[in-house]
Amino acid sequence: MSRSRKVAGSAALVLVDGAAPLRPEPALFEAMLEGWARQQHSRRLSGSLIGDRERVVRRFAAFTGAWPWCWTPAQVEAWTAQGGWAHSTIRSYQGALAVFLDFVCDARYGWAAECEHRVGARPVQVCHEWNTAVHVADYEGRAERRPLTRAELQVFFDVADDRVEAAALSRRKGWLATFRDSTLFKVVYGWGLRRREAVMLDVADFTVNPAAPELGTLGVCHVRFGKAMRGSPPKRRAVATVMPWAAGALEQYLAEVRPRYGCGQDPAVWLTERGGRISARQVDDRFAQFRAVADLLAELSVHCLRHSYVSHLIEDGVDPLFVQQQVGHSWASTTATYTTVGADARNRMLRAALSRAYDTGEDGGDGRR
Repeated sequence: MSRSRKVAGSAALVLVDGAAPLRPEPALFEAMLEGWARQQHSRRLSGSLIGDRERVVRRFAAFTGAWPWCWTPAQVEAWTAQGGWAHSTIRSYQGALAVFLDFVCDARYGWAAECEHRVGARPVQVCHEWNTAVHVADYEGRAERRPLTRAELQVFFDVADDRVEAAALSRRKGWLATFRDSTLFKVVYGWGLRRREAVMLDVADFTVNPAAPELGTLGVCHVRFGKAMRGSPPKRRAVATVMPWAAGALEQYLAEVRPRYGCGQDPAVWLTERGGRISARQVDDRFAQFRAVADLLAELSVHCLRHSYVSHLIEDGVDPLFVQQQVGHSWASTTATYTTVGADARNRMLRAALSRAYDTGEDGGDGRR
């Protein structure tokens, strides 16, 4: 490759002419990763995605104990077999590894030629259709992670409220955090949010909805950190408030509890005793505590509250397209995979469908008896 063609991420841009490191292998590997990062930045991919991909490649290198120009398909298969990961995780890891190798094997970037020149071997693509997982289902999450039934949801929120009351009566230091967490889970369910979407909420993200003035300033939740698509910036959406009781719980927290944290200048909704925003790990830990007391399955996670929001709205007869827009899904099929409709709701839908069919037949339409 001509050194005059210096495209983003190319060896010509990253490597220093005339430099001879004492250990060429690790130096070359680090340079390849740096070049790959530059190439991804030029595509406007997010820093978090680039960092996650690099960590995967480093983990594979550590597993093999070899450099990229020595990797083999058998090593990919062994790595996948020992991981014990979910199907979607395996696809993500293998995808990151395949993209890295596509990059370093592309002649336009010059890395294969540099490897041959410096270490006497060329990297090859070791991820192929015979040793990588395929995307064959709309939903690849664990089957145990399902929506909570209405009864389970009530028990969970009862436990959360009981712990708030017990903490308040005992005048323990953790009363504020318990109230905060109880309200947070109600907000996650009440607006169908992902965990990170809830964690990143600011007070200013809630505004008036002209179509529902009775809800005051909590008529709309503006999600600014929605799930990104293919490394793009976070996806935004506006979620209309459809559960007034959840708005009432949040209003009480904002008025009576949040000010006690003494962080008046911090914009975050969910604060910690030390100041600053609550972490996703803290949300997971507190959900696990409430779940255990409620005697719910250990497989249920915070994300199951979002699944419950979708399922319960569908059960209540809300337009599926509206629900899809509320949760920010690009495709109706994604929303469908979130939905588990109870037997009572299915029976109501069946009777409604049959009633429409019979009513049409009685009016002389196409319905048949």
